[in-house]
Amino acid sequence: MNGAESLVRTLVAGGVDVCFTNPGTSEMHFVAALDRVEGMRCVLGLFEGVVTGAADGYYRMKGTPASTLLHLGPGLANGLANLHNAKKANSGIVNIVGQHATYHIGYNAPLTSDIEGLARPMSSWVRTSPDSKSVAADGAAAIAAAKSAPAQIATLILPADTAWNEADGIAQVPAESQRANYSAQAVDHAAKVLRNGGASTLLLMTGSALTEHGLALAAQIAGKTGCKVMGQTYNPRMARGKGRFAIDRIPYVIEQALPILKDFKNIVLVEANDPVAFFAYPNKPSMLKPQGCEVHRMTSGAENSVAALEALAGALHAQPADRQPQKLVELAKPTGALTHASIAQAIAMAIPENAIVVDESVTTGRGFFPPTAAANPHDWLQNMGGSIGFSTPVATGAAVACPDRKVICMVGDGSAMYTLQSLWTQAREGLNVVTIVFANKIYQILRGEFDGVGAGEPGQRALDMLKLDRPDLDFVALARGMGVPGRAVANVDDFVKALAEAIAEPGPRLIEVQM
Repeated sequence: MNGAESLVRTLVAGGVDVCFTNPGTSEMHFVAALDRVEGMRCVLGLFEGVVTGAADGYYRMKGTPASTLLHLGPGLANGLANLHNAKKANSGIVNIVGQHATYHIGYNAPLTSDIEGLARPMSSWVRTSPDSKSVAADGAAAIAAAKSAPAQIATLILPADTAWNEADGIAQVPAESQRANYSAQAVDHAAKVLRNGGASTLLLMTGSALTEHGLALAAQIAGKTGCKVMGQTYNPRMARGKGRFAIDRIPYVIEQALPILKDFKNIVLVEANDPVAFFAYPNKPSMLKPQGCEVHRMTSGAENSVAALEALAGALHAQPADRQPQKLVELAKPTGALTHASIAQAIAMAIPENAIVVDESVTTGRGFFPPTAAANPHDWLQNMGGSIGFSTPVATGAAVACPDRKVICMVGDGSAMYTLQSLWTQAREGLNVVTIVFANKIYQILRGEFDGVGAGEPGQRALDMLKLDRPDLDFVALARGMGVPGRAVANVDDFVKALAEAIAEPGPRLIEVQM
């Protein structure tokens, strides 16, 4: 048994049985080991950003880490943007990065780089195996880190000679750390704040608090105390739909966020962070909370937020009967032109039971939340790190994790072009993903940011940096070239029909919404 086989066997024994990969020369012994070891599913991505984003989506839906296999420093570098997004989402991932043989590194071959230096900003755990005898134990330690609480991105660097030299065997994964229950003192303090604050208190939640049960507890607490419950602007996963407590998120746009937050005197954080602006803008605040507002942390990502909410509800004597009825947007079949409102209605009506929605719709999707609260029960995944090219890989990984659930991926045309190779992987694996591309032929988010930062009125050369024309992108043709059937729609009636057909059919489908 060589080092590579010892690593694959350790991964499978440790419960890491999916590998998203784009390998190269240094990883060939790992690839060869896949033929000798049962139990590892390998999914090929045609770009490393697809590989790392898919691992993020897999973790968000499965709750256990997948591995990635990347080629040297440049391969890791290609995947860093979606590792950034995964780190912000507290997703556990085991990255395996091939390295030159230890005796070859000193010759400064073309692909030689500081892999550890590249890995550290996006990884909480980084290690280079020094010899083949260490590979299995290092792999087990990487798995333990990825399964810790909160989960970590672990990057194990595997020099080629440690992969091909003889190794002892598999290693046992150390006991993973569990989420700490919660701080009873922090819960008692939050209860006191909520009793005294009422409507002037915001319960701001993210992470595990946004499960169906966590939201139900928050609804009881809000009904009992009169507090407001909101989510962060972006969240790793949120339970939504009919029968679930629907909450708003803090708006992305500062001018919309400030009026919503202006009257709060206290904010209780449940895994969430202080509400801050996405960027710095001239003459606008970075912190969105009002002056004098006090912030109280009840739980962090390492703690059991649902148990803390149960304790908080108990301390406040909040019962299911305290939950207040919610008035949801009435759903009606839209007709006529494609508008943000009609698109939102069409999507809300189309979401099937237990679907997974991956949202990178950026500007078009800002109004999607109110109507989709009345859709069938579903999970909603968002981009935590802001690096675009997130949604199609995450949808791919979510579909691998949950093959019995329909995945709906919503993405703008500019973002879609970053990791469009995801469609090929979806076709190859037969994944149930419906990709909706909102094609407005412009980086619309940047057009708004141009105004927001006070850059003046854009001239022709500036506009050329924002527009996606000359030539126009044909997403139906691009999808067809990667094995995914697609169609374009230019009115909402055709969009409703296309959605129904795409959701009814197995396998991947693409809809280009021509705005």
